[in-house]
Amino acid sequence: MSFDFSLSERTTEWRDRIAAFVRDEVIPREQDAFANGVTDALRAELQRAARAAGVWAPQVSAGLGGGGFRFDEAAVLLEEAGTSLLGPLALNCAAPDEGNIHLLDAVATGEQRDAYLRPLAAGDVRSCFAMTEPPPGAGSDPAALRTTATRAPGGWRITGHKHLITGADGAAFAIVMARHGDRDGASMFLVDADNPGMTVGAHARTLDATMPGGHCQVAFDGAFVPDAAVLGEPGQGFRYAQVRLAPARLTHCMRWLGAARRAHGIALDRALGRELFGAPLASHGMAQQLIADNEIDLAAARALLWHACWQIAEGARGTEESSRAKVFISEAACRVVDRAVQLAGGMGTSDELVIGRIYADIRAFRIYDGASEVHRMSIARRVVRRAEGRRTTDA
Repeated sequence: MSFDFSLSERTTEWRDRIAAFVRDEVIPREQDAFANGVTDALRAELQRAARAAGVWAPQVSAGLGGGGFRFDEAAVLLEEAGTSLLGPLALNCAAPDEGNIHLLDAVATGEQRDAYLRPLAAGDVRSCFAMTEPPPGAGSDPAALRTTATRAPGGWRITGHKHLITGADGAAFAIVMARHGDRDGASMFLVDADNPGMTVGAHARTLDATMPGGHCQVAFDGAFVPDAAVLGEPGQGFRYAQVRLAPARLTHCMRWLGAARRAHGIALDRALGRELFGAPLASHGMAQQLIADNEIDLAAARALLWHACWQIAEGARGTEESSRAKVFISEAACRVVDRAVQLAGGMGTSDELVIGRIYADIRAFRIYDGASEVHRMSIARRVVRRAEGRRTTDA
């Protein structure tokens, strides 16, 4: 058995090009975006620049105009994009579009690919994924889904209420999870934004502030969609959710690992340049502990991420592997950014030094795509089942 962590020449070349693009084209636009909001006009501008720089959508298949990288190679490239909160948006590898591109590529019919996937992969439109509902509806427990789809002549009528739907305001379409009877389970539906039965409502005032389209209320009042709007097979919605969610957890890890690394680098530069009590801050023992612990967390997170991504690239489902990685990396990245704030002092809390903005945006990472506690429960149940199986076999 051998372990090879070397990068291909093409992956290294793209990584370096992405790093230069983020440094030269994206970071200079950050302060304006933090002050005035991330608009679709800014998104379009950054995406034009990414195309011109030859760094467009590394995780998207070449047939759809992307880089065509394997999932484990994309881990390197999306981490680099994530060194700016605007980087994934520029490269069209930001949530929720990145996860929806992956899902549509795996499940969509030919007509659905032309109508929804190709414009989304090209960056011509944005999308949203509408599953989360107000309590007692679906959240960490998808089985609590309350939005319903009922049969109508020629199609379905969708009724229900979603909330915290990322990117909903301005999205061209939504992928909607709805239940249609206990026996049949749930299905996914493609719902166009101009559907008269779909209403995008208020934005939640969340900690994060760098997502175009916000996190919105979305209501479905008997929204009619034709049979052709069913994504994949009816009744397979929960299975398709896993097709999307396991890789999407890991692409979140890639992007936020880059953001945590950026915060650590900014704080380290400040510690080297700031004198405190007659010596550089970086020479003090307590500061050195923060620096060392950050280095350890970043290295451990990257190793766990690469292993999980390699397993998926090799054809594994990756459900348990992605859960382990998501829990550790979300918590490690938050620790890294928290230490960076502490190391940078008062300015570490500011948007001007960027660390403060990363700190606010990254906190939700431990909740979306499954809270840490839910993933821990899932991991533990699998471990217990395996242990019970061994006990039965040994007996």
